[in-house]
Amino acid sequence: MRELRVKKASNFRFSLPVDSRTGKSDFSVRVTNATGQRLQEVRNALLRLHKVLVESERVTYEKVVGPIPSPNRFLRLLIDDPWFGWLQPLSQLIVAMDEAQDAREPATDADAQALIEQARLLVAPSEEGQGFGRHYFDAMQRDPDVVLAHADTAKVLSDKKTAR
Repeated sequence: MRELRVKKASNFRFSLPVDSRTGKSDFSVRVTNATGQRLQEVRNALLRLHKVLVESERVTYEKVVGPIPSPNRFLRLLIDDPWFGWLQPLSQLIVAMDEAQDAREPATDADAQALIEQARLLVAPSEEGQGFGRHYFDAMQRDPDVVLAHADTAKVLSDKKTAR
Protein backbone atom coordinates (compact mmCIF):
# COMPACT_ATOMS: atom_id res chain seq x y z
CA MET A 1 0.00 0.00 0.00
CA ARG A 2 1.31 3.49 -0.80
CA GLU A 3 0.08 6.83 0.50
CA LEU A 4 -1.67 9.61 -1.36
CA ARG A 5 0.09 12.77 -0.26
CA VAL A 6 -1.09 16.31 -0.39
CA LYS A 7 1.64 18.90 -0.90
CA LYS A 8 4.00 19.24 2.00
CA ALA A 9 4.34 22.60 3.73
CA SER A 10 6.92 23.06 6.44
CA ASN A 11 7.09 19.66 8.12
CA PHE A 12 3.39 18.96 8.05
CA ARG A 13 2.13 16.29 5.67
CA PHE A 14 -1.32 14.91 5.01
CA SER A 15 -1.63 11.38 3.79
CA LEU A 16 -4.36 8.85 3.22
CA PRO A 17 -3.83 5.13 2.55
CA VAL A 18 -4.12 4.16 -1.12
CA ASP A 19 -4.19 0.71 -2.75
CA SER A 20 -1.05 0.48 -4.91
CA ARG A 21 -2.78 -1.63 -7.56
CA THR A 22 -5.77 0.62 -8.18
CA GLY A 23 -4.45 3.98 -6.99
CA LYS A 24 -7.66 4.40 -5.01
CA SER A 25 -8.36 4.48 -1.34
CA ASP A 26 -8.37 0.92 -0.09
CA PHE A 27 -11.30 1.51 2.24
CA SER A 28 -14.49 0.00 0.91
CA VAL A 29 -16.90 2.05 3.00
CA ARG A 30 -17.61 5.46 1.50
CA VAL A 31 -18.30 8.58 3.52
CA THR A 32 -21.62 8.45 5.29
CA ASN A 33 -23.80 11.52 5.39
CA ALA A 34 -22.95 12.00 9.06
CA THR A 35 -19.19 11.84 8.46
CA GLY A 36 -19.46 14.08 5.42
CA GLN A 37 -21.37 16.61 7.51
CA ARG A 38 -18.73 16.44 10.27
CA LEU A 39 -15.98 16.98 7.72
CA GLN A 40 -17.86 19.99 6.34
CA GLU A 41 -18.31 21.44 9.84
CA VAL A 42 -14.62 21.05 10.61
CA ARG A 43 -13.68 22.51 7.24
CA ASN A 44 -15.93 25.54 7.85
CA ALA A 45 -14.44 26.08 11.31
CA LEU A 46 -10.91 25.88 9.86
CA LEU A 47 -11.87 28.33 7.12
CA ARG A 48 -13.14 30.84 9.71
CA LEU A 49 -9.94 30.36 11.72
CA HIS A 50 -7.85 30.83 8.58
CA LYS A 51 -9.63 34.10 7.80
CA VAL A 52 -8.95 35.44 11.30
CA LEU A 53 -5.30 34.35 11.16
CA VAL A 54 -4.78 35.97 7.75
CA GLU A 55 -6.28 39.24 9.01
CA SER A 56 -4.20 39.11 12.18
CA GLU A 57 -1.02 38.54 10.21
CA ARG A 58 -1.93 41.33 7.79
CA VAL A 59 -2.34 43.81 10.67
CA THR A 60 0.97 42.72 12.23
CA TYR A 61 2.75 42.86 8.87
CA GLU A 62 1.49 46.39 8.24
CA LYS A 63 2.65 47.52 11.70
CA VAL A 64 6.15 46.20 11.09
CA VAL A 65 6.67 46.64 7.35
CA GLY A 66 4.13 49.29 6.35
CA PRO A 67 0.81 49.41 4.55
CA ILE A 68 0.02 46.88 1.86
CA PRO A 69 -0.88 49.02 -1.17
CA SER A 70 -3.52 46.83 -2.82
CA PRO A 71 -5.50 43.61 -2.51
CA ASN A 72 -3.47 42.21 -5.41
CA ARG A 73 -0.22 42.91 -3.55
CA PHE A 74 -1.69 41.30 -0.43
CA LEU A 75 -2.54 38.16 -2.40
CA ARG A 76 1.04 38.00 -3.71
CA LEU A 77 2.34 38.35 -0.15
CA LEU A 78 0.05 35.56 1.05
CA ILE A 79 1.32 33.28 -1.68
CA ASP A 80 5.02 34.18 -1.80
CA ASP A 81 6.18 36.02 1.30
CA PRO A 82 7.77 33.97 4.09
CA TRP A 83 5.96 36.18 6.63
CA PHE A 84 2.71 34.43 5.71
CA GLY A 85 4.25 31.07 4.80
CA TRP A 86 3.43 29.50 8.15
CA LEU A 87 -0.28 29.61 7.21
CA GLN A 88 0.22 27.19 4.31
CA PRO A 89 -0.37 23.97 6.28
CA LEU A 90 -3.80 25.26 7.31
CA SER A 91 -4.59 26.38 3.77
CA GLN A 92 -3.52 23.01 2.39
CA LEU A 93 -5.58 21.08 4.92
CA ILE A 94 -8.68 23.05 3.93
CA VAL A 95 -7.93 22.32 0.27
CA ALA A 96 -7.46 18.61 1.08
CA MET A 97 -10.88 18.59 2.77
CA ASP A 98 -12.45 20.30 -0.24
CA GLU A 99 -10.84 17.79 -2.58
CA ALA A 100 -12.01 14.87 -0.46
CA GLN A 101 -15.57 16.13 -0.64
CA ASP A 102 -15.47 16.98 -4.34
CA ALA A 103 -13.52 13.98 -5.63
CA ARG A 104 -14.89 11.79 -8.41
CA GLU A 105 -14.42 8.80 -6.14
CA PRO A 106 -16.03 9.76 -2.86
CA ALA A 107 -13.82 9.80 0.19
CA THR A 108 -14.27 7.11 2.76
CA ASP A 109 -15.26 7.54 6.39
CA ALA A 110 -11.68 6.66 7.28
CA ASP A 111 -10.35 9.32 4.88
CA ALA A 112 -12.65 11.93 6.43
CA GLN A 113 -11.71 10.89 9.96
CA ALA A 114 -8.01 11.10 9.02
CA LEU A 115 -8.49 14.67 7.79
CA ILE A 116 -10.36 15.60 10.97
CA GLU A 117 -7.54 14.12 13.03
CA GLN A 118 -5.01 16.13 10.99
CA ALA A 119 -7.01 19.24 11.89
CA ARG A 120 -6.86 18.33 15.60
CA LEU A 121 -3.10 17.92 15.38
CA LEU A 122 -2.56 21.09 13.39
CA VAL A 123 -4.50 23.53 15.56
CA ALA A 124 -2.52 22.70 18.69
CA PRO A 125 -0.51 25.81 19.60
CA SER A 126 3.03 25.15 20.78
CA GLU A 127 4.93 27.63 22.92
CA GLU A 128 8.18 25.74 22.54
CA GLY A 129 7.67 24.20 19.13
CA GLN A 130 8.39 25.61 15.73
CA GLY A 131 6.62 26.02 12.42
CA PHE A 132 2.85 26.29 12.44
CA GLY A 133 2.37 25.45 16.11
CA ARG A 134 4.76 28.14 17.30
CA HIS A 135 3.42 30.84 14.96
CA TYR A 136 -0.10 29.87 15.96
CA PHE A 137 0.80 30.22 19.65
CA ASP A 138 2.31 33.67 18.96
CA ALA A 139 -0.82 34.78 17.06
CA MET A 140 -2.98 33.68 19.99
CA GLN A 141 -0.81 35.71 22.38
CA ARG A 142 -1.14 38.93 20.42
CA ASP A 143 -4.72 38.83 19.08
CA PRO A 144 -7.87 38.04 21.07
CA ASP A 145 -9.77 37.41 17.82
CA VAL A 146 -7.44 34.48 17.16
CA VAL A 147 -8.14 33.12 20.65
CA LEU A 148 -11.89 33.30 20.01
CA ALA A 149 -11.55 31.65 16.59
CA HIS A 150 -9.39 28.95 18.14
CA ALA A 151 -12.00 28.32 20.83
CA ASP A 152 -14.72 27.98 18.19
CA THR A 153 -12.58 25.59 16.15
CA ALA A 154 -11.64 23.54 19.22
CA LYS A 155 -15.33 23.27 20.12
CA VAL A 156 -16.17 21.91 16.67
CA LEU A 157 -13.25 19.48 16.81
CA SER A 158 -14.18 18.23 20.28
CA ASP A 159 -17.90 18.06 19.59
CA LYS A 160 -19.24 14.53 20.09
CA LYS A 161 -20.34 14.56 16.45
CA THR A 162 -16.74 15.04 15.32
CA ALA A 163 -15.12 12.81 17.88
CA ARG A 164 -13.26 9.76 16.63
